[in-house]
Amino acid sequence: MLSHVDKNNRPNMVDVSDKEVTKRTAAASARVKLPAAVRSEFANGEIHTQKGPVIDTAIVAGTMAAKKTHELIPFCHPLGLDSCKISIDFNDTGDLVILCEVAIEHKTGVEMEALTGATVAALTVYDMCKSLSHEIQITDIQLRKKTGGKRTVG
Repeated sequence: MLSHVDKNNRPNMVDVSDKEVTKRTAAASARVKLPAAVRSEFANGEIHTQKGPVIDTAIVAGTMAAKKTHELIPFCHPLGLDSCKISIDFNDTGDLVILCEVAIEHKTGVEMEALTGATVAALTVYDMCKSLSHEIQITDIQLRKKTGGKRTVG
């Protein structure tokens, strides 16, 4: 049986009232492939565009998005996250790798919050850099780790 469908086959938020409160964590990542025109703007640990500091802004945007996941994804429970950490670093090929790690003590998991945070951070990089190039690619959005609850990933 699908968890978000009731006995009448109608959309339904999962009832977590009988679940146990446990520490739950999740980590998700995204990769932003940057063309040379964007990479050339990298200096002193940041990419600067007319819109401002790209990496710092993406970290703030991703954190805000993780906290508002329930407003974006139907049937996600509103959660007061205990922790949300976003890191954005260049890999060996010059791509940005975004990692969003979240934690909470609750009855439901936080993988959607981690995925939302990583994705919105990547979208923010795109938005802030698109004046330099439209060849930017967002790829490899994935859940890397999940702990707590019934299943562990990673």
